[in-house]
Amino acid sequence: MGVRFAVGGGREGWIRTLLTALGVGLGVLVLLGAASIPTMMESRTQRGEARLPMELESEAMAPSAATLVEAAADTVFRGDPVRGMLLRPDGDQAPTPPGVSALPGPGEMVVSPALRELLGSPEGRLLRERLHFKDVGTITQPGLIGPGELLYYAGSATLTTDDGGWRIARFGALVKSDPLDPLLLTLMIVGCVVMLMPVALFIATAVRFGGERRDRRLAALRLIGADTRATRRMAAGEALFGAVCGLLVGAGLFVVARQFVADVTVWDINAFPSDVTPVPGLAALVLLAVPLSAIGVTLFALRRVSIEPLGVARDSAGRRRRLWWRLPFPLAGLALMLLNGRVGGRDGEVNPYLVAGGATLFLVGVTLLLPWAVDAAVARFRGGPVPWQLAVRRLQLSGGAAARAVSGITVAVAGAIALQLFFSAIQGDFMKVTGQDPSRAQLRTMLPSHDIGAIRKMISEFRATEGVRGVIASIGSSARRPGPLRKGEEFRPGTLVSVGDCPSLSELARTGPCKDGDVFVVKDSTGTVDEDYITEVARPGATVDFAEDDGRSGPPPHPRLWTIPTSARTVEARKDPTGQAVFGLMVTPGALDLKLLERPTARAMVKIDPSVPDAVEHVRNTAARIDPQTRVLTLQNTARDKQFTSLRTGLLAAATAMLALIAASMLVTMLEQLRERRRLLSVLVAFGTRRATLAWSVLWQTAVPVALGLALAVAGGAGLGLALLRMAGKTTFDWSVVWPLTAAGGALVLVVTLLSLPPLWRLMRPDGLRTE
Repeated sequence: MGVRFAVGGGREGWIRTLLTALGVGLGVLVLLGAASIPTMMESRTQRGEARLPMELESEAMAPSAATLVEAAADTVFRGDPVRGMLLRPDGDQAPTPPGVSALPGPGEMVVSPALRELLGSPEGRLLRERLHFKDVGTITQPGLIGPGELLYYAGSATLTTDDGGWRIARFGALVKSDPLDPLLLTLMIVGCVVMLMPVALFIATAVRFGGERRDRRLAALRLIGADTRATRRMAAGEALFGAVCGLLVGAGLFVVARQFVADVTVWDINAFPSDVTPVPGLAALVLLAVPLSAIGVTLFALRRVSIEPLGVARDSAGRRRRLWWRLPFPLAGLALMLLNGRVGGRDGEVNPYLVAGGATLFLVGVTLLLPWAVDAAVARFRGGPVPWQLAVRRLQLSGGAAARAVSGITVAVAGAIALQLFFSAIQGDFMKVTGQDPSRAQLRTMLPSHDIGAIRKMISEFRATEGVRGVIASIGSSARRPGPLRKGEEFRPGTLVSVGDCPSLSELARTGPCKDGDVFVVKDSTGTVDEDYITEVARPGATVDFAEDDGRSGPPPHPRLWTIPTSARTVEARKDPTGQAVFGLMVTPGALDLKLLERPTARAMVKIDPSVPDAVEHVRNTAARIDPQTRVLTLQNTARDKQFTSLRTGLLAAATAMLALIAASMLVTMLEQLRERRRLLSVLVAFGTRRATLAWSVLWQTAVPVALGLALAVAGGAGLGLALLRMAGKTTFDWSVVWPLTAAGGALVLVVTLLSLPPLWRLMRPDGLRTE
């Protein structure tokens, strides 16, 4: 009979059922999305590992028809990573990366769909100059982590193992991931609880839509002979039907939404539709939990309602809500979390049941405290303008419904405040100071080639690049003492040699006056380097050998001898913009024939002009034009741990989705409350109440619970945050992260309230007085 009332209750019954189904469906959509996260992450990881080249570092692989030489050619375009790889097959049976049907030839490339779209757009003009290969194919889904990934494979005719390449026989390497830090594991567990708790609250609220009209209908059933237990079962049946419809709506929304998930990127995360598949066990849990919760919430709501043949009496009338049984929930939650002990440090351990259970109990306690806070506050309000009095009286009569409407935002803000406090306190543990100085140079690069001509070309082209103010360039090599090993020696002593012009060398050492042709012996001023070891080779008048042979089997076969001028000056080292200090010999080009250097390497630190748009991209284009393997890295003061960064990105993406759900759920809840009050609003308008007065009263009815909820959220978030800090062994409490979240919650409620005004104007019409 409950199902029949939900289906056959006329227009009102269908509207009530549809609103319940929509509310529950939105919650089910998020729950199914959360149940798909493990599958999505596992699929991304598997595809990422399947395309990794199987490199053997212990021994060189012999070339064959089934091998190829590969080298990384990654780059960055306007902050987005572009993955790339150069390939040169040794034969016609060479392996192909996943998602690639045939290897590209020399000068050709296969690209991901997202990269092709970027290259074809006006925004990708600079990137097209960098990736000057011919597009001959598409990388399909098995070779991509996500649909928005920028990836290419390019063919090369000259790549060898001598210039940075690796010979492989297949793709697919298993990457052993590091265990998650206890602090990050705690953060992830609490984050999951914070994200899912508002969803559960919203589902519980949605199944109670239309409760007042349902109770009046149940009273009529009592009049024709139904007993109390029968009416409760009918109410449960009606809620069950709405929940089942919600499951169908949620499943339908999920199926539709997953078709468009490839077009959505949140915090650099996107996925293929096939990746968004719920874990069967979690999906079954959602399918069982939602209907059972609907029945349980309905029976729980009827516990204080006396449905009699002549009407409905609510026990809450004139009865104050008690605080004594609500406080133990948050206190028990804090106790459970603190019972876990310290999670910071090497010996930190995390019991997921204690942490998850404690966080859940605490947030449930915040939810239970909100109705008491609303009732306690509005009971003391007296007087004021007419809109204020209408709002206050409505809150005094049905404060529980108002509290349920904002409970989701209260829990969400409280949890977000706790997470942000935890983030701000532990981020120092996952951030290290690099020692780099971005004020002296912003980019650094190293050329993989050992050809002096290519090195000189790199330096000159960098200096001629648009947006470059200066280049700190040096050519590195090593020099050893000539002759065979002496008695007791295991290797010939040597030193580093850096060749550069005077402005560049002045950034690497305190050279003082400098001109082309000068030579410097650079010592360490900190005492961390054995000076005798350096000065044995690097001293004025000494002869050095640039040949790389270690001398163990006699004198080098082809000595590359050079005598250090007696005019060489001894100077102290200076940290370069990368934070490193170079010792040994520093030579200007006029003092040394660069052809003597064996396997020289080049590195450059580039100063860019911030007023030139895309100056960084111009530098990367120059580097790629010189050699596609040249990597350009950004200098920065600090570096974040990858696990910390990825977890923070994931939580931000989940928080964005949660806020969208909360906005939708609050709008649906507000529309249902307005629909319940349609007749009352029409009566007030018929008696001459101005529409603006009613609109302001609705605004105040929302504003008061929201203000109390946000105040409770700040207190609750601070309490949960302090417990997390105690577990992490931290004392830093950053109040600056609290207020933006509170303001965001208030702004969200304001937007939802404004969106509900058009339906309010529509409801304040005379036909709302019609009845049957």
